[in-house]
Amino acid sequence: MSDPVWEDGGSLGLPPLVGDVRADVCVVGLGGSGLTAVAELLARGAVVVGVDAGQVGGGAAGRNGGFLLAGLARGHHRMVEQLGRDRAKTLYRRTLEELDRIADATPDALQRKGSLRVELTEEGLADCAAQAAAMRADGFAVQEYDGPEGRGLLFPDDGTIQPLRRCRLLARSLPGLHEHSPVTAIGTGLVTTAQGRVLCGAVVVAVDGRLDLLLPELAGTVRTVRLQMLATAPTDEVAVPRPVYLRDGFEYWQQLPDGRIALGGFRDLGGAEEETASTATSATVQDALEAFLRTHLRVTAPVTHRWAASVGYTQDALPFLGEVRQGVWAAGGYCGTGNVVGALCGRQLAAEALGERADYFGASRAAPSRRTTSPLA
Repeated sequence: MSDPVWEDGGSLGLPPLVGDVRADVCVVGLGGSGLTAVAELLARGAVVVGVDAGQVGGGAAGRNGGFLLAGLARGHHRMVEQLGRDRAKTLYRRTLEELDRIADATPDALQRKGSLRVELTEEGLADCAAQAAAMRADGFAVQEYDGPEGRGLLFPDDGTIQPLRRCRLLARSLPGLHEHSPVTAIGTGLVTTAQGRVLCGAVVVAVDGRLDLLLPELAGTVRTVRLQMLATAPTDEVAVPRPVYLRDGFEYWQQLPDGRIALGGFRDLGGAEEETASTATSATVQDALEAFLRTHLRVTAPVTHRWAASVGYTQDALPFLGEVRQGVWAAGGYCGTGNVVGALCGRQLAAEALGERADYFGASRAAPSRRTTSPLA
């Protein structure tokens, strides 16, 4: 049961990297952020080689909950408090723009029916009210919701995606990609894999989970965490027309077009056991997920898939993006919301790797400052 429900047998079968090759930029990691970086670099005229330790989308990019959410990991009201209104508003608007780009690039992999945040406590509902007020103040769409899933907020601009299909669709149009090429060393102008080397002008490391293992300098900035999910056989016991977040995202579920329920969460219940790079599932979290499936969602359909993914978290819920070593740029720490934010970071990494200083998720400006190692704010 370790394969995600998204696995539909569409593996690309790309060759491993063998021998020495040259490129302007080597991209490490072929998930959503890495593939976006490759596409952006190619559009700017660069020669690119991309490598991944496993298959395209084989990490968290193809093993997540399939949510396409505007904004960052924390609600807009919290980001306003943390960053100031102007910065928070700019970032939220750019995630909406990236949602549009994803929809244009891979329309066959997504549905855009909005998303729900529901809460069971008065404290949670009060936080929903604060979130709605901040969003309305900045002109973003949000509606109060009271329906079968519970009470809370409806965000009409959000959606869902088949994340592994999205990655494979993107990769099919990109040259120079290599699967099953685990990186053994990263240095200035050189990436070494198990069977080959890329000699390059710059390196882009677009890895979320295990970024702190690949680049140990980031161990105090980004930490690897395990997220777990399960999925059922198709069922008509419930109708869930749009993805749902509960407990401010600690539980999340959606119903796929064929009727399957995909459910994740309870990372906090797993405690320190979830602070791991392992992608094996645990009984503690899986038992909690199945109990929630049976008692809260009232679904009796059999569980057909159980899986986990490694993702990166930061303390302040802002992704890390910077030059870690001379000529080595990295992004990660998407805090469980990488489908949109990761693509934006990949776009910026491409600009930085080509010598431009990009405004976080935005337009480029001249003269990059080197070896930036602090999270973006």
